[in-house]
Amino acid sequence: MKQFETTVQYLKHRVLTEVIKSVYKGDLKKDLLDIPKKIIPGPKAEMRCCIYKEREIISERIKLALGGEKKNNNLLEVLEAACEECPFGGVQITPSCRGCLAHRCLEACPKKAISVDNKTRQAVINKELCINCGLCIKACQFSAIANFTRPCASSCKVGAITSREDGICQIIEEKCTRCGACSLACPYGAIMDKSFILDCIKLLQDQKRKGHIYFVVAPSIATQYPNIKVGQIVSGIKKLGVSKVFEAALGADMVAYNEARDLEKEGVCTSSCCSAFVKYIKTAYPELVDKISKNLSPMATMCKYIKKEDKDATCIFVGPCIAKKMEVTNKESSLYVDNVITFEELDAFFDALEIDLASLKEDKYENASFFGRVFGRSGGLSIAVKQALSEKGSSFELKECFASGLDQCKNALNQLKAGTNTFNFLEGMACTGGCIFGPASLSHKIRDTSTMDKYAKESDKKGIEDSLKNKNGIDKISNF
Repeated sequence: MKQFETTVQYLKHRVLTEVIKSVYKGDLKKDLLDIPKKIIPGPKAEMRCCIYKEREIISERIKLALGGEKKNNNLLEVLEAACEECPFGGVQITPSCRGCLAHRCLEACPKKAISVDNKTRQAVINKELCINCGLCIKACQFSAIANFTRPCASSCKVGAITSREDGICQIIEEKCTRCGACSLACPYGAIMDKSFILDCIKLLQDQKRKGHIYFVVAPSIATQYPNIKVGQIVSGIKKLGVSKVFEAALGADMVAYNEARDLEKEGVCTSSCCSAFVKYIKTAYPELVDKISKNLSPMATMCKYIKKEDKDATCIFVGPCIAKKMEVTNKESSLYVDNVITFEELDAFFDALEIDLASLKEDKYENASFFGRVFGRSGGLSIAVKQALSEKGSSFELKECFASGLDQCKNALNQLKAGTNTFNFLEGMACTGGCIFGPASLSHKIRDTSTMDKYAKESDKKGIEDSLKNKNGIDKISNF
């Protein structure tokens, strides 16, 4: 029996799996009303007040699995029926209040929202006046005041999560980077990413594309299935009707090589590999847009290379990232990437089509270097660019800063904006720890970089330039 970290993850998997099953059987329209009952058979409710509400939430999840609300441009949508259960209170006095004489919290409050109960001598907050500034929290010497923010809001480092008057979570479109942190943080599963699995299935089933369907897989796939070899995952992917499977890490090798060249020319730049990081710069630091590397991401670069080799190619990217679904709508990337699915969605494909990875023989896909593969974790891109400069015989001195998580990205970007930066290359990743902790990963348990590095060391390529030569020794990125 497959183990899931949370019930939320289990429900998402069940919905995706049942939808894929129905599509392949040609019964989707007939099954739409039956899937909620199949997942929530009843008669007793196990998660909510009643089975009808549980089924309503499943129905909302099905809509997102089918592509979500077309009028909503965001990749993340709020499931209102699930969200209304979430409590929110802002700054509150806890039972730890000792009723002290100093009452520094009163003096700290700029809105005079705090008073003292005459009987208990404990502090009381008037929520109509409170602006949740948190100054009283800093002032309290007993740590008796806390800010009870929603997990989704506290996880969002760009302030894109707010609440409507009725308490339902709301995403501010202009600020959202599509990093997916809120989706991962919500304990009620009330925020979910739209899925493009229907489009993916259409591409896989299109007979005209037969023999020309390529999957480009993020290197962090090596961390997803304990006790399963990457070669077995490649075999499983090919059973979906895929012609060939490529490592996005090979595209990362290309990016590292080009990044080194551009860095020598520009002097200072930021990475362009993480879609959410690039979106963050464009929305919060528009004055730094010209500092973003002009290179496509490893995903788009790899797909561009494939389509250069095969003009009839259809390229589908698979990774742990929700923001990649946003990137594929960009003008440049959309020329090369036809569809994006996540590791969660790929896993649903395996289960829906009854593909047992453990029973499969290992298959191989075109190898990338150690340096391309470590792009999957924080610091990996900087290591690769440094290697590329070395292999090129460049005298350029790389002064890297790798920011992991949007909090660190913000600090580094503020330095760059103020001109106080001591680095000339900023590697930014929205997910703390890098892609191996992406929101659409199968597991979000604490991992160190050793798993990623171990897989990277299995490469038989000596360096980046070695990776970028084909069987005939021809450079894959010359005139590219």
